[in-house]
Order: sequence, then structure tokens, then C-alpha cells
Amino acid sequence: MLNLVLFGPPGAGKGTQANFLKEEYGLIHLSTGDLLRSRIAEGTALGIEAKQYMDKGELAPDNIVIGMIRNTLKKHPDANGFIFDGFPRTVPQADALDEMLNKNNVPVSGMLSLEVEKEELIKRLLNRAQISGRVDDQNQEVIKNRINVYNEKTFPLIEYYKSQNKFYAINGMGTVDDISRRLKEVVDRF
Repeated sequence: MLNLVLFGPPGAGKGTQANFLKEEYGLIHLSTGDLLRSRIAEGTALGIEAKQYMDKGELAPDNIVIGMIRNTLKKHPDANGFIFDGFPRTVPQADALDEMLNKNNVPVSGMLSLEVEKEELIKRLLNRAQISGRVDDQNQEVIKNRINVYNEKTFPLIEYYKSQNKFYAINGMGTVDDISRRLKEVVDRF
């Protein structure tokens, strides 16, 4: 089983590259952002609670996100593997993911970190806001806060996965095809 953690700041292209990896390797794309947005659209209690954090550019609490991931994994017991997009974002989430996967002897294969310059991230997110209408992509201050939260809260994950020899930095600048090719070169070694 191939379990990939796709890592990178907002606007790094995780969703785009997750679609490539999903098709290339027959994996299930598990985007916590998509899961949260669908709960918000459905008006669930979970969605309402998560929205309060997301509207400020902050991370939803671990217990909400871990519960959603656990439920989704249970729905796909025969999967070839998963692409975790936007999860884990904290060390406690990474510990929880390891615990869930190790129970079935299917650990994380690798953490692929898309590296993108801050100015490029802001440009990509503002452009995405025009196309998708996503509220969290429309305000430059919220975007900067999301990037700062990412840097503060998720940077320790790099050390977490480095200590397991599962961290792979990928140049996230350039064309979509260039980035996909770089990802494939790394994943094909697993």
C-alpha cells in the first residue's frame, strides 16, 4: 500500500498534484480542506465549528480533523493507498495518523513537501479566488495569516518525517507538468 503525505503551504499546488498522483498510482485523494468545506456546505455541527477557525485562516482543531480522517479510512479498507492532502498539519495529527495506519501495517510511505516562494503562493491563491470563489483565498491578509500559521504549526512536521527518513523536498515552482515529473521521480522509488 502506498500512503503519501502531500505537504506544502496554501497555494503550493497540493490539490493539482494530488489529482496527478491519484490517477498515476490509483490512490484515494483525502483532502481535509475538501472534507471540511463539504461539512460547512452541509451545515453540520462539525462544519459550523470548523468554519469559525477557517474564516480567520486558522487550523481546525485536531479532534475534528482526526475524526474525519479516521471515518474516511474506514470507508476504504481495500484501497491501494491514500494521498493525505492537508493532513497531518501538526505533530499530534502525525502521531494519530501513524497510529491509525500502523494498526493495519500500512505506514506512511513518504512525505512529499512542495516548496514554493511566498510571493508565488499569494499570487496563486488570489488567482484561485477569482476562479473558484473561495472566500479564504480572497483576502490578502487572511492569505498571509494562513501562510504564517502553516509555517508556525506545520514546520515541526518536517523534522518529524525527517526523523523517520520519510521527508522529500520537491521544487514546487514551474509548470504543473514539471512538478508532476519531479513527484513521480521520488514516488517511483518507494
